[in-house]
Amino acid sequence: MKYYDKVIFELSRPGRKGYSLPADNFGVDGINEIPSDLLRQEPLDLPEVSEADVVRHYTNLSQKNFGVDTGFYPLGSCTMKYNPKINEEIAAHPAFTALHPSQSEESVQGALELYYNLQRALSSLAGLKEFTLNPYAGAHGELTGLMVMKHYHQSRGDMKRTKVIVPDSAHGTNPASAMVAGFEVVEVKSKPNGSIDVEDLKPLLDDTVAGIMMTNPNTLGMFETEIMEIAKLVHEAGGLLYYDGANLNPLLGKVRPGDMGFDIMHINLHKTFSTPHGGGGPGSGPVGVAEHLTEYLPNPRVVKGEDGKFHITTGDKSLGSVSSFLGNFGVMMKAYAYILTLGKEGIRNVGPLATLNANYIKESLKDDYLLPIEGVCKHEFVFDGLKDKSTGVTTLNVAKRLLDYGFHAPTIYFPLLFHESMMIEPTETESRETLDEFIEVLHKVAKEARETPEDVKNAPLTTPVRKLDETGAAKNPILNYKQLKNAQ
Repeated sequence: MKYYDKVIFELSRPGRKGYSLPADNFGVDGINEIPSDLLRQEPLDLPEVSEADVVRHYTNLSQKNFGVDTGFYPLGSCTMKYNPKINEEIAAHPAFTALHPSQSEESVQGALELYYNLQRALSSLAGLKEFTLNPYAGAHGELTGLMVMKHYHQSRGDMKRTKVIVPDSAHGTNPASAMVAGFEVVEVKSKPNGSIDVEDLKPLLDDTVAGIMMTNPNTLGMFETEIMEIAKLVHEAGGLLYYDGANLNPLLGKVRPGDMGFDIMHINLHKTFSTPHGGGGPGSGPVGVAEHLTEYLPNPRVVKGEDGKFHITTGDKSLGSVSSFLGNFGVMMKAYAYILTLGKEGIRNVGPLATLNANYIKESLKDDYLLPIEGVCKHEFVFDGLKDKSTGVTTLNVAKRLLDYGFHAPTIYFPLLFHESMMIEPTETESRETLDEFIEVLHKVAKEARETPEDVKNAPLTTPVRKLDETGAAKNPILNYKQLKNAQ
C-alpha cells in the first residue's frame, strides 16, 4: 500500500496541524482567540495531519472515483449523459449563488423569470398544462404527483379510489411512492417483451382504482405500443395516468407524454436535462399535470402577472407545500441552460441519437450475450447474461470485469423479469469510437468467460479496491475508522 492510499487517520501523528494562527497579528491582541464560552470542553477525535497530507489524501481519492467526466457510464435507467461545463459556469455565477430565498420578489425578478421560463419549456416538451419545480428528486416528484392524484379524487368526494396499478417491471420507486402516498399497490403483469398485458389490466380497472403508474418506453427499453388503448381504458374507469419520467430521454422532442394520454408526470432534470447526479444528489423532480389538475399543484408557484413581472403565489386548492421555498435552484439553472443551448432543433436529435447508440451496441453484442427481446429498442436494452453460461460466469462477474478495462458497469439484475439482467444505456453524447471500444471489451470478456473463466470470476483485478464481501458490508457495515481498527 502506498503512503497516500492509507486512510487519513493512519496518516495522523501527534502534534501535526493543518493550520497556523499567529498569536500576534500585527500588534492587535486577541484577534485569533476564541471566546471561552464557545470552546469545546472535550477535544474532537480528529486526525492530526498537515495541510499537504489532507490535500493529497482527498485529491488522491477523487482521482479514483469514476464519473461521466472520466469514462463511459452505461448505467441503464439512469441516463448518465455528459454534463456541458457551460451549465456549471452559469449555475456558479455569483449573481445567482449569492441570492437568498427570503429576498423580496422585486430583487429576484431574474431568478423568478428563469423559474417561469423553465416551467413553460417543460410544459411544451411534456405536452402538459403546468409544472411545479418544487420537488427535490425523481422519487420526491413521484410522491408529489401521486399526492396530486389523491387530492384530485378526494376533492371530488371519490373516496373509494385507494388503489394504484403498477407494472411488474416498474422501477422500484413506483410501488414505494404509491405506498408512502397512502395507496394500495396492485400489480399488472407484463408480456414477454416487457410491455403491459392489456388483458391482465382490464379486470383490475374498477371504481377503486385511482390511477396507473407507467414509464414509456418501459424498463426493457421497448415502446408501449398499446399506450393509447391503456389510456382509454384507465380514463373510462375514472382513473388517471402517471408517467414516470425516468425514461423520457429517447422521446425528448419527438413524443410528448401528454399526447399519449398521461395526466401527471415527473421529470428528472438531473437525468434528461444533463445536470450531474449521483451520491444522493443534487436532484430535481419537477411535476407536470394536465389542465384539470393544475389547481392541485403544490405551493408556492411562480406566475407571470399582467404587469409583466413575476410573482410567487399560493392556491387555496393546492395540496400544500412539499419542499422548502421553490426547490433546487442550482439544478434548474443547469437544466435551463441545457435547453437553451440545444434549442428545439437540438432537442429533437436527443432521442434518435440515444436510440441509435443503444441499438448499435445491442446488435453488435447479441452473438455473445443473450438477447431475450428482439426488435428495435429505444434508449436502453437488457441482456440476460452471457449466451454461454456453461462456465458459471454471472452477470455480476461480467460487471466487475468491466472495471478492469476502465468502464463503469451497466445496471445489473434489474429489471427482475430476467435472472441475469444486464441493462445498458448509452446516451446520445457518446461517440462511435467510445461505443466500439465498449463493444470490443465486452466481446473480450465473453471470450475470457469461455477460455479463462477464473479471471472473470475473480475480477476486478486492477482496481484500488478488489472484490468485496458485499453481503458482509450490508449486514455489518464499518462506518468509521475505530470500527476498522477493531475489525483488524
